[in-house]
Amino acid sequence: MSENLHNSVLKARERYQTNCRIRVRIPKGYHQEPVISHLISDYSLQVNIIGAILGQNAKEDGWFDLLLKGTPQQINSALIYLSDLDIEIWRDSQSEIDGW
Repeated sequence: MSENLHNSVLKARERYQTNCRIRVRIPKGYHQEPVISHLISDYSLQVNIIGAILGQNAKEDGWFDLLLKGTPQQINSALIYLSDLDIEIWRDSQSEIDGW
C-alpha cells in the first residue's frame, strides 16, 4: 500500500471514530487477566482510564471508568467481549454507540 493511500485510509477511519464512556466491574477472578489491555490490542481501541477503584492487595473487584475511542464496530465488538466475560458494564447515557 502506498504511503498516500495508507494516510487516506487512516484519515477516513478517524472520521468514523466515536467515543463511548463506560464503567465496568472487573471481578477479582479476572485480576490476572489483561482485560483492559485486550480492548487495546484485540479491538484497536484507544482506552483512557478516567477513574478506578481497586481493593487493597486486589482482594476485591475492581471498578473502572473508561473512555473508549474507536469505530462503532470496534467498540461494539469490545463490549460484546466484555459481556461474554460476564463483566458488568454501565454505559454513559450520552454515548453514541447503537445498541449499548
